[in-house]
Amino acid sequence: MFNNLVISILISIFVISCTKSQIVEVSDNENVIRNPEEIYVSAMDSFINEKFTEAKEEFEILQKLYPLSNESIKAEIMIGFLFYVQMNYDEAISQFYKIIQKYPSHKDMDYVYYMIAMCNYEQIENHELDGAYNDYALESFNQVILRFPESEYAKDSRQKIILVKTNKAAKHMAIGRYYLKEKKYTSALNRFKVIIDEYSMTKFTPEALHRIVETYFAMGMIDESIETASVLGHNYPNSIWYKYSYELIKLENDDKSIVEKLKKIF
Repeated sequence: MFNNLVISILISIFVISCTKSQIVEVSDNENVIRNPEEIYVSAMDSFINEKFTEAKEEFEILQKLYPLSNESIKAEIMIGFLFYVQMNYDEAISQFYKIIQKYPSHKDMDYVYYMIAMCNYEQIENHELDGAYNDYALESFNQVILRFPESEYAKDSRQKIILVKTNKAAKHMAIGRYYLKEKKYTSALNRFKVIIDEYSMTKFTPEALHRIVETYFAMGMIDESIETASVLGHNYPNSIWYKYSYELIKLENDDKSIVEKLKKIF
């Protein structure tokens, strides 16, 4: 009987010891996961070291354990950024839109909208193609400017808009040149005028004006050709395209009255 009592006591001590060990272990684990900031720092460390899979897993754990914490929101944004870094643009855009729906008033919404624009912007491949990403990027960057005009990302968005519009203008210019070469003058004029009307801030404006001079001249519309050349000369007097327009009209037309008119204009 004494032996049975001793055995019972030993078993109780063992069970208590194991229980205490488990409690300590659980407690230690709780101490690790109890602090969302520590999880976020650890995930960011993985991200910086390009351990993207580990970083994503840690960000997701943070979301599950502390869905209402500020670190959880930042983790969601970082998951979107991870997709962006790995050029999974569709996944990134989807993730950022989810964040917008969940936290429309969050302080980092300017960055989220900006990243959507960047995902579209980086998918622009060829200015001579009628790619939808030109339009998507333009619309997205405009959203950043309209919603967050004072944001640090608004300034870069304005610069990116000029680049996107230059890209779109290049497309119109390439098509316009093709139409001019094929003597489809009306179609050529329409393309060149789009550049003047919608993308006047781009580098293609002087050339577009010159191409209009060329097109009008080829159509026999001399007065319109001269008028456009005068606009080109007034706005871009040092442009090589101004020189080309002047030489085109001067050298290819023997009418002295037109030459005199040109001299007065220029």
